[in-house]
Amino acid sequence: MNAEPNVTAILFFVVFVALTLVITWWAARRTKTTEEFFAAGRSISGPQNGFALAGDYMSAASFLGIAGLVSLSGFDGLIYSTGWLVGWPVVLVLIAEPLRNLGKYTFADVVAYRLKQTPVRVAAALGTLAVVAFYLIAQMVGAGNLIRLMFGLSYETAVVIVGVVMLAYVLFGGMLATTWVQIVKAGLLLGGAALLSVLVLAQFNFNPAALFHAAAQKYGAAVLAPGAQVANPWEAVSLGMALMFGTAGLPHLLMRFYTVPDAKAARQSVFWATGLIGFFYLMTFILGFGAMVLVGKDAIIAVDKGGNMAAPLLAQALGGTGLLGFIAAVAFATILAVVAGLTLSGAAAMSHDLWVSVVRKGHADHKEQLLVARVATIGLGILAIVLGLGFKGQNVAFMVALAFALAASGNFPALVLATFWKRASTAGMVSSMVVGTVTALVFIYGSATIQVDVLGRTEFWFPLKNPALVTIPLSFAVGIIVSLLTPEPAAQQAFEMKQRKMILGTMD
Repeated sequence: MNAEPNVTAILFFVVFVALTLVITWWAARRTKTTEEFFAAGRSISGPQNGFALAGDYMSAASFLGIAGLVSLSGFDGLIYSTGWLVGWPVVLVLIAEPLRNLGKYTFADVVAYRLKQTPVRVAAALGTLAVVAFYLIAQMVGAGNLIRLMFGLSYETAVVIVGVVMLAYVLFGGMLATTWVQIVKAGLLLGGAALLSVLVLAQFNFNPAALFHAAAQKYGAAVLAPGAQVANPWEAVSLGMALMFGTAGLPHLLMRFYTVPDAKAARQSVFWATGLIGFFYLMTFILGFGAMVLVGKDAIIAVDKGGNMAAPLLAQALGGTGLLGFIAAVAFATILAVVAGLTLSGAAAMSHDLWVSVVRKGHADHKEQLLVARVATIGLGILAIVLGLGFKGQNVAFMVALAFALAASGNFPALVLATFWKRASTAGMVSSMVVGTVTALVFIYGSATIQVDVLGRTEFWFPLKNPALVTIPLSFAVGIIVSLLTPEPAAQQAFEMKQRKMILGTMD
């Protein structure tokens, strides 16, 4: 597939960017305080936040990455869809209500609630930034390939364009603009995926079994059996743990629970998001097998060795350049919205957790907080561009799985222990976050993912591609042991009050 400019794609792209810039202009007029910048003034309803959560979650990894993995490896790509979906009941049961009732802007508010603020917030902010960085890699790689397809520009130019447009949303519109961009994007993505799925199934008399049979005939029965992508059972368990528990530790998703007015709306938003995301992931399976049969593995790899362009290529095969243009623009909207959400959560960690709470000890006015947040946003935008350039050619679903491993190891254990365990101490939670994040990073670096796929070496020293199987239990164990060794009577005494606020949302 050549990289000639696609007029339809450019038209859809321009319309989408124009629409979102209007939303940003509207939101900027309503974004004057820190609460409006980070939490949209807590004015988003449950169903609206459900669509926005779905929009945040259905990233380039979901649309481009999973479809690509299924198209190249068959059945095994489904482990990503399943893993990412089953994380939502964990969020609904354990996380949504306590987070909304206890926090202000970031998950560090909850972990630090009855503990010493400075060390907890520093550890939480560094963990957040590590997750955001890995997640940004995947989005920027997907964006670079898409813009290259649509405009005929170089990959490097495309990555810079995405970074600049995203910065406009976040800098001026804050969370309100980001939320409505997510809602628009979720609608577009669900509509685009549904249209493609119907067109694929129409080729097989609306019989999914006929589609799978055609794939088996073309590439052998192995494409319908597990083992092509994750052959080692320990790898499967480790990846599943990362995807499931990582959902409950993703800073840009946790931040969304502060945009709703109360805990009921937080629960509602998870319910809506789970339904929308489940419906979407069912369709990615159809898209992946459709691309495998109708486009072919060789054609997919020829355009992008990570398989990320399977869905756009499928659109071209089914509906020509017009449909390709629409799907490519939808995928671009997907990436832009997720990058905006990620950047906002990183800016919140740097401004709210580090600057306001640690450096200024809570003594910073709204003007100063907004200034710091916007400076942090610019820094993260530059980081996103640099990371996108450095990781050219990686499969985006796989890169996001590593971000989930970081979130599951560094954020999730401390969030659970600090919220539900009376004896959690400051030293215990800091140790849990630091050990979880650092060991996950070290093991990812020592695995085949980095040593072989990125650095081109032949040897690696950590056997699992995803470290969650080791790092999640380790993070829990460190948090519990260190807390028992460093008891904190004041924190234990405050536990009852914290529980009451967590359940009732009030101190009364």
